[in-house]
Parts: sequence; C-alpha cells; structure tokens
Amino acid sequence: MNYKSLFNITLLLISSPQRAWEEIRLEEDRRKVLTDFVYPMIGLCAFTSFIGLLWTMGWSGPESFQYAMTHCCAVAVSLFGGYFLAAYLINELQIRMLHQPGDMPLMQQFAGYALAVIFVLRAIIGVLPDFQIIGLLLQLYTLYVVWEGTKTLLQVGEKERFAFSLSATLILIACPIVIQLVFDRLTLLLN
Repeated sequence: MNYKSLFNITLLLISSPQRAWEEIRLEEDRRKVLTDFVYPMIGLCAFTSFIGLLWTMGWSGPESFQYAMTHCCAVAVSLFGGYFLAAYLINELQIRMLHQPGDMPLMQQFAGYALAVIFVLRAIIGVLPDFQIIGLLLQLYTLYVVWEGTKTLLQVGEKERFAFSLSATLILIACPIVIQLVFDRLTLLLN
C-alpha cells in the first residue's frame, strides 16, 4: 500500500476535487479504490477512535479498553457497511433517476472517493471528540466533492446534476450514521 498516494489523493479531493476526479477517471481498475483508499481510511478512522478513547478515558482498567475496542469496531463497521450501502443506493439512484444501466464498480469507485471528507473528519474526531459539532457541519463539503464527481466521473447532465448530487450526498452522509446507530443499539442490547 502506498501511503503517499493515499495522502495525495485525499488532499487533492479536499483541496481541488475537479482535478482529483480527472485523475480518478483515468484509473483503469475501478476496484482499486477498495484496497488503495477505502480500507486504509477505515483502518485509520478506527485506529484514531481507539487511541482517542483510550487517551480520554485512560487505562483505568479492562472496562476502558473494552469500551475503546467496542467503539473502534463500531466506527469500522459503520464506515465499511456505510460505504457498501451507499454505493448500492447510489447505483439504484442512477438507475431510477438518470435512467442509465447500473454500474456497480463505477459506483463503488465514486462512493469510495466521495467519502474522503467524511473519512478525514472521522479520523480527526476520533482524536479530538470535542470537534464533533464542527465535524457535522464540515460534512456538508461532501456536496461539493460529489458535485464535481458527478460531472467528471459519472458524467451526469446539467439538468439532473443538482438533484442527483444532493441525493448522493445525503446517502453518503446518512449510511454510516444509520449503521453506527444500529450497531450501538445492538451492542447495548447484547450486553
């Protein structure tokens, strides 16, 4: 895994989404996004949440380690499941809204890179949980990243672009949140 390219594409997606999507469009293997971007970013988010909780709670005993590990798993499961659910729902959105045939590898590539802002915010909030409110507001920047991606990668027409971008952004933001809420409820129920 090339961490330098991971850092570069993340920085490019946040600072200059149009240029980033141009580079992504040239990738031949659409499934490369999983191993080169999505999985490492999920790992980073889970790791920072684990370290952040241990830092704030301290090493007071096995309960703090168990809580940190459970929260780490919740973050990983929510981002992992949220990514795949979002890719599936955006693919269905493309079929229904744009009347185009489904292309799951393309939607997985699009969803993976479009989650860059959310991944970075989750990693930062993992270490600095006091910035959670600001992080929720900054997630709206995902709309701009998605807006540029729909034009460059998905080649959505101007007429449908805003509605599709807004719907895809809501899906990308909501899926990990919903899965984490379900995971947290199940964890409470099973404990």
